[in-house]
Amino acid sequence: MAKSKGSKRITRKQMVAYLERTFEAHPDERMELKEIFRTLNLTTHPSKMLCMDVLEDMIEDDYLVEKPRYTYGLKTQGQVMEGVFARKANGKNTFLPDGGGHPILVAERNSLHAMDGDRVRATMMARRRNHVREAQVTEILKRADKSFVGRLRCQRDIAYLLTEDRTLANDIFIPRRNLKGAKDGDKVVVKIIEWPAEAKNPVGKVVDVLGQSGENDAEMHAILAEFGLPYRYPQQVEDAANLIPDRIPEEEIRKREDMREVMTFTIDPRDAKDFDDAISIRKVSTRMWEVGVHIADVSHYVQEGSIIDKEAQKRGTSVYLVDRTVPMLPERLCNNICSLRPDEDKLAYSVIFLLDEEAEVKDWHLAKTVIRSNRRFIYEEVQQVLEAHGEASPEDYQNPGDRVEPERPDYEPAEHFAEELIMLNRMAKALRARRFRQGAVDFDRQETRFEIDEKGKPLSVYFKVAKDANKLVEEFMLLANRTVAEGIGKVGKNKTSKVFVYRVHDQPDQNKLINLSEFVVKFGLRLKPTGSNNAVSQSLNKMLHEAKSTKASNLIEMVTLRAMMKAKYSTDNIGHYGLAFDYYTHFTSPIRRYPDLMVHRLLARYADGGRNVQRSRFEEECEHASRMEQTAALAERASIKYKEVEFMQEHVGQEYDGIISGITEYGLYVEIKENKCEGMVPLRDLDDDLYEFDEKNYCLWGRRHHHRYSLGDEVRIRIVSANLERKQLNFSLVK
Repeated sequence: MAKSKGSKRITRKQMVAYLERTFEAHPDERMELKEIFRTLNLTTHPSKMLCMDVLEDMIEDDYLVEKPRYTYGLKTQGQVMEGVFARKANGKNTFLPDGGGHPILVAERNSLHAMDGDRVRATMMARRRNHVREAQVTEILKRADKSFVGRLRCQRDIAYLLTEDRTLANDIFIPRRNLKGAKDGDKVVVKIIEWPAEAKNPVGKVVDVLGQSGENDAEMHAILAEFGLPYRYPQQVEDAANLIPDRIPEEEIRKREDMREVMTFTIDPRDAKDFDDAISIRKVSTRMWEVGVHIADVSHYVQEGSIIDKEAQKRGTSVYLVDRTVPMLPERLCNNICSLRPDEDKLAYSVIFLLDEEAEVKDWHLAKTVIRSNRRFIYEEVQQVLEAHGEASPEDYQNPGDRVEPERPDYEPAEHFAEELIMLNRMAKALRARRFRQGAVDFDRQETRFEIDEKGKPLSVYFKVAKDANKLVEEFMLLANRTVAEGIGKVGKNKTSKVFVYRVHDQPDQNKLINLSEFVVKFGLRLKPTGSNNAVSQSLNKMLHEAKSTKASNLIEMVTLRAMMKAKYSTDNIGHYGLAFDYYTHFTSPIRRYPDLMVHRLLARYADGGRNVQRSRFEEECEHASRMEQTAALAERASIKYKEVEFMQEHVGQEYDGIISGITEYGLYVEIKENKCEGMVPLRDLDDDLYEFDEKNYCLWGRRHHHRYSLGDEVRIRIVSANLERKQLNFSLVK
């Protein structure tokens, strides 16, 4: 026992020895802090403080565990664990043990050449004083199915892959017998087949040749392959789709609610081919309207567990790159059989509302239907009608669009549908206003688009602005999604709702909101980061509205978005913060999103009196769909970045006004005001001072002359280079 009262003061070394002896004598017991004090006879304040300090060190060194608070025990978990390896190009690899916890550092020399995503067995290493915890990979249990994309370099005796993959610091050597016909300069997909223990570089083989570097198709396919996304459809799945008849049997029509005589139309972008939603409207009394939201009945054609269904489930979503759509379903289904094309009988799953002119829902029902679209509108046609009748929002008149002609010359003029379009627009505005009163957050960012030629070369940059015609469709889709989710999720007291797929969005982290409020103050804006959900969202909306009049509006909205949580799919309903809905799902796009197809099947099952489904299976599918959605978004951004760099290649050496859109320890990111293209000013080029990165205040500041670069600062830049391989623009500041 330690002697503290009336004796010589205990040293740190003695305290460590006393504690080690105590815990090793009782390896299976947990001891409360007071019990430890009594056991070691610690009665003075300094000795107790020393004991607590040493206990913290022992926890940090993985010798002890503390659970619950102030209760300690010997860490008996084995030093050998299994988990997932994460490779980093900078050599700071990590190991994430099964069961969670913090990632553990694995130095390159201790990695056993494990690859990113591999399942491995690792041993904890003895911890060195003042060093982080480390592990050593001792066995690779299962290789991740990972491929690498890059440009092939062929020399006389050797070939190797130049890849920008951030998980690999070394080029991949490729024996000539494994080139699969690829030539120098080709974009290729490579898999690693071995990594000898003593070798610095892995050895791989070419599994696919995408084409010559710089060719548009090769580069777009390379982006998809980089994110593990498919860039072609399996032939056997196409063959299965070709066997599906496109004629609707009469017996199927007799089973459904027939709405072919009700005025119905689709409203989509000009280049859309997969029309998965349509709207019908008819007047039923003086102030009452029946509005139908009709969604392509994909579940009728794609049977659960079929080869088409398995491929769609694996993909999770359609992917929208700058110049193409990579569909979730075979083209015969998404653009033909399921697509709600005009003047064709189509099967739909419909939410049919009885609404008054203030868009209050008086009644609704869900039905399998057969519909016939009378007209295919593009957004610009509907917008012209609204603006011509003085029904558009004031801001829409400030950004007039181009006059457009109908897609087909035989179409009835859009003006003939004016009464219905105007009524739908008024209802949509009422729904939108009600949503914002209830606390929805108003994000309305411009989207970058490119005009491209037949070879995929970008000719100009323009920005997609959502006008009333877009918002009209959006509000009725939101109404349908919310109503369907409430129909399943809202149950009476003491009742449990059936398992369902929800679209959920958690509340933002309060610390992020506090940081955001400190950031927007720099632009003369105010944000209330605390309070009720409604109060915070109202404050967010006010701040975002006022930000539109500032020069940094795009930046402020981007930083605000980063402060929000990401929406995802889950069987655990926590509501949707951004939309201010207690219940929300995705029902309206089964052609391009797999969760919507899951929702259709669940709705049909429960409508037929089917039993509840297994939650764990559906939660697993929700997690997969959420991952694929995020991966598709990354690929879309990569394609935009590639086209930005390709477009700006023609402008190297020119000067532009910009705004600082990001700050890192490596330099400044600057967004060009004219076209929103973003590039970097490297820190090494800021040679007028010694700069330090202040992460909290989003700035670089000079230690000698105290010059400061902050987010939102206006600068003048010159384009130095445009690197397509890295998808990177390099700028320099014009003094």
